[in-house]
Amino acid sequence: MSKATNQVLDHQGYSGPSTLSKRLRQLLLPPTPSAVVQRVMLVMLVLSVLALAIANPSFRNPANLLNIIQQASMVGVIACGMQLMIISGGFDLSVGATAAASGCLAAYVSLQMGIAPGMVAGLAVGLGVGVINGSLIAKVGMNPFVATFGSQAVVTGVLYALTNARPIAPLPREWRELGFFNIGGLTFSSMVFIVVVVGLHLVLRYTRFGQHIYAVGSNKVGTSRAGVKVDRVIIATYAIGGLTAGIAGVMLTSITGVGSPQAGTTWALLSIAAVVIGGTPLTGGVGGISSAVVGIFALTVLNNAMTLYSISAFWQPAFMGLGVLFAVGYEASRQKRKA
Repeated sequence: MSKATNQVLDHQGYSGPSTLSKRLRQLLLPPTPSAVVQRVMLVMLVLSVLALAIANPSFRNPANLLNIIQQASMVGVIACGMQLMIISGGFDLSVGATAAASGCLAAYVSLQMGIAPGMVAGLAVGLGVGVINGSLIAKVGMNPFVATFGSQAVVTGVLYALTNARPIAPLPREWRELGFFNIGGLTFSSMVFIVVVVGLHLVLRYTRFGQHIYAVGSNKVGTSRAGVKVDRVIIATYAIGGLTAGIAGVMLTSITGVGSPQAGTTWALLSIAAVVIGGTPLTGGVGGISSAVVGIFALTVLNNAMTLYSISAFWQPAFMGLGVLFAVGYEASRQKRKA
């Protein structure tokens, strides 16, 4: 890797494995403002969980705790893919529609050819939409908002036209068996979520491709001059984001036992909110998978607590908005003071 690229990465603090002492200093004294936000949100999440566990026996019930992981899994998988796209300096508004299309195609193909080909077809749709989005942004030069909003409308329209907006059911019993499969109470979707979190964390922290994502999000022009194929990095990043949406769509089909074209309508906003609440600014170049994990569990624990205390779910968007305003407002005020 060239010297210029390394300088960009060193500035962001993601140049590779650190010494133990450096990691301890970073834990106690976060090196970036986004890390400060993440530490604050993590502390608030831990304190909230402890308070709820003490105050409400139903919350600390192991079945409820496992249910929280399950509830977080689908949007959590998408949030992990969204994390990569935001680090690269973009985002994807089409992930909800992509997930719905992946789930419906997986359901339809499974009726004709079996569950395994159906799952492959669903994942292929997600990957394909991601590649198209990345190509529109990298090759055509479209703004991420315009490109992904347009693809979201196209995918939704085609999906509704082909299905008449009706769910695809009934499906082979293997789908429900997969959805109810668990090990020690940990369901299939929860296990997939854990695998995605670990896999993408390793990609970001310990691969050259992961370093390139940070570099592109920090400075596209400088990274290109350093010899990095920026277009390829952007397309690959959006391909991963589309693939995670496809995974979430297949997961939803396994849980519900139907392919629903109406699924995932709020998933794009929820996944972006999770990443931002977790401490990652929308400016790109910084962040990690842990931000997405903290953010999605903060939202899920909030929703679970509101359910336990019979508080209207209509309040959740308000609390989510407050979290986003706090995270984005902190970063904006810091940039203003710096200027």
